Amino acid sequence: MRDSWKIYVLAMVSFLVGTSEFVISGILDRVAGDTGVTLAAAGQLITVYSLAYAIGTPILIAMTAKMDRRKLMLAALTLFFIGNLVTILTTGFSMLLGARIILAVGTGVFMVVALTVAANTAQQGKQGSAIATVLLGFNLALILGVPLGRVIAGSYDWKLIFTGIGVLSLIAMFVLLLTIPKSKGDTPVPLREQLSLLKTPRIAIALSIGFFWIMGYTIVYTYISPFLLNITGMSDRMISVGLFAFGIASLLGSQVGGYSADKWGIPRTMIGGLLFHSGILLLITGFAHTSVYLVFPLLMLWSFFAWSTGPVQQVYLIAMAPKASGIVLSLNTSILQLGMAAGAVIGGMVVENISLQAVGFIGAIGVALGVIPAVLSLSMRKKSDIRVKE
Repeated sequence: MRDSWKIYVLAMVSFLVGTSEFVISGILDRVAGDTGVTLAAAGQLITVYSLAYAIGTPILIAMTAKMDRRKLMLAALTLFFIGNLVTILTTGFSMLLGARIILAVGTGVFMVVALTVAANTAQQGKQGSAIATVLLGFNLALILGVPLGRVIAGSYDWKLIFTGIGVLSLIAMFVLLLTIPKSKGDTPVPLREQLSLLKTPRIAIALSIGFFWIMGYTIVYTYISPFLLNITGMSDRMISVGLFAFGIASLLGSQVGGYSADKWGIPRTMIGGLLFHSGILLLITGFAHTSVYLVFPLLMLWSFFAWSTGPVQQVYLIAMAPKASGIVLSLNTSILQLGMAAGAVIGGMVVENISLQAVGFIGAIGVALGVIPAVLSLSMRKKSDIRVKE
């Protein structure tokens, strides 16, 4: 109990690094206008971030496995500070791309280590709650960080957001130095061993569910602010409110998704969530021009069903590889980031070659594709369970 407050410290820092990841979608139109690039080009800031996170994080975690955990978190936050500094000083789009890569690697390493430290700090039997607390801090960035960033970008310069994050990251480093004790690293798990799980068809197919889910989601969310501004006709103030409501709905969806998996089972929750997610994106696309007051609740429903899939996917993967849960969840994180990168690329192509409104339709197709590996994976699990009983 006496060390539980340290977990909340880690959660607050995870909110900080999470804001740096999510906020760019809320201010994409501002960034595009300031750097003199198209919306489609600006969307690739999310692509490079996700690729750097997906590829760089597992490599660096493997390389620094034996390093003291506190020292590694401080090193990650130093990278994170440098990324924010480069963002503030950027004089062109290429420089901003480089800053996003630095931020992604710093965030990825910090989050992996913070979750490990939280689990080790917690009392026996409370490890799951400790991890959930740190992840809650990260997810709160979607609820508070993104709409707050939109307000700041609308009233001042968008670089002020990263100035604030940079200053707070320095304070966070000092607080971590004082509060988090030194701790030994882990036994390194070679990347080859981590990737070997992908050779198991059931696991590989199950991981692809998350890829399609987040890809379809990101096709739309990357361009959410310009979509709401130019297609639905929302004002800047209304967009900030909408993004806040979106974040609240994502938190509720995540909680209900976990409850539903326990109550009604993984198959119903997973397939149902994907179908509703896809269907609501089609509705948003169809009614985008009609009424702001109709789009607003649809926006919340989209977020609710989109984020209900996350906890179900994690529970499903852990059940398939209980002895390698840490590795399979790490792979899932990388796959999700790759899905986000793909979504941002596809979204940019849609905006450039079709229309901004079409991202909703294409995103719905992307999510719906996730139903195919979901059905296939669940049927493979059912056959496996039958063999075990026999």
